[in-house]
Amino acid sequence: MAQNKYDDRAFFDEFMHLPSQALGLQGVPEWPSFRSLLPNVRGTKVLDLGCGQGFTCRWAREMGAILVHGVDISEKMLASANHYPPDPAIEYERSDLETFSLPPSTYNLVISSLAPHYVEKLPSVIAQVFKTLTPGGTFVFSPKWNEDEKPAPLDDYLNEGPRSTNWLAEGVIKQHRSFATYITFLIQAGFAIGALH
Repeated sequence: MAQNKYDDRAFFDEFMHLPSQALGLQGVPEWPSFRSLLPNVRGTKVLDLGCGQGFTCRWAREMGAILVHGVDISEKMLASANHYPPDPAIEYERSDLETFSLPPSTYNLVISSLAPHYVEKLPSVIAQVFKTLTPGGTFVFSPKWNEDEKPAPLDDYLNEGPRSTNWLAEGVIKQHRSFATYITFLIQAGFAIGALH
């Protein structure tokens, strides 16, 4: 099972005080760039892997998606998502992305914002995403994002694997991957790369 710091009370409380959580999508630094990659969702079925509080799920419904399925490992994040007014076209599910099984040819769009760096077995998740997309479907994802961080060399950039960081708490495990590795995983699963930001 993937590490789940978000259900640790102290970590969750710290996380909920971040601007991205207090302000919704308007407070998410990566949202403008991420949003620019998304297709028109009107009339589509959308899957959000690592949906957190469901901000993007609710956005997709506001933009006309007919069905949205949000998946997250954190019980506390999903409880927060369920505090918003219910929408029968949004379904939230608690599951570990590494063991989650997706139905074939179901979704027009799969998104995963700031979750892939927590997934150890990312190639199998990406392969499942490819299979769950309808023909011509789109997968948009973003790993770790640092707002206003000055470019600097990353120690052992090509040394991939788990790295322990101190972000809101000690010992947060994130999977470091090179840019080339992400691209390779996508190509191996069958994806064609449409855009990069």
